[in-house]
Amino acid sequence: MKKLLFFLGAVCFAALSCTKEKTVYEGVTDPVTPDDNVFKEAANIRVGGYHISVEALHGAFYKGYNEIRVKIMDSANGEPDVAGVTLLPITIGADGRTGSCPHRYKLTHRPDSNYYSGYSVFTSESHADRTWALTIDFTVANQTRTATLPITVQAQPNQNRNMTAFTGKDDEQYIIALVAPLRPKVAENELVAGIYRRNTGGLSTVSYTEANGYTLLLDPRMPEPSMGNHSSPNNVDLTQQSDGLYHGVVNYTMTGNWTLNFIMLNEDGRIIKGTEVPTDFTPGIEGVKSELYIDVLF
Repeated sequence: MKKLLFFLGAVCFAALSCTKEKTVYEGVTDPVTPDDNVFKEAANIRVGGYHISVEALHGAFYKGYNEIRVKIMDSANGEPDVAGVTLLPITIGADGRTGSCPHRYKLTHRPDSNYYSGYSVFTSESHADRTWALTIDFTVANQTRTATLPITVQAQPNQNRNMTAFTGKDDEQYIIALVAPLRPKVAENELVAGIYRRNTGGLSTVSYTEANGYTLLLDPRMPEPSMGNHSSPNNVDLTQQSDGLYHGVVNYTMTGNWTLNFIMLNEDGRIIKGTEVPTDFTPGIEGVKSELYIDVLF
């Protein structure tokens, strides 16, 4: 009963505060949430008589999680019989050192839609001192061909696709990247994220693999002083599903600035990163965050 009264009080205070202060806040930080889910060509190249087209959401690559679709066409005979397609994003620094980022190396064929699907979590934007390229290998008639496409990675306009990089208590380096929802609603939303662990060596000086068997304990809050750092009911912690991603539920009770506070546990239940957030309702004070969090805005 005490927790219920606390939550109802928080909601009432937040509702009153929104009328007075939310417009001012949104005037400073206007969220960008695209209203469609259209994939367009973002890069293309011709190699040995084949046309390779790479599609991404809205025809652009952004820092964070990107679904990628690759189409390969024979200029003479249409769609060729391709034995396999691989994808390797490569970043090159001003000093010439190369690295990669979390990605799916072996792409999945989608015969009904005539493309190969994968993803890349770009860890930085393109700029004068750091460039990005996609290396795509494909095999036709037992002959493997390689295409390298220079690309531009832009700043992420949708804060619901934010990411964070950190070092865990196990001294391993991780990335958590938000995948969904792209356009949250004031409701219970499926929350999807990828967790990736950094490796060293191999083809690139830096690479990543999907982290398996972890759990993300979730505590969403509205950290603005006017919101009192209140939370919401019916949230579900994130666990790994068959697609390799981590799925849970986040309940957004109103639009605005939210913080997804996490505690990440390994397969043995040991805390790798994250701290509990105080349950105190703190009107007029910016909310305390976990040491592991991602901010979103819608």
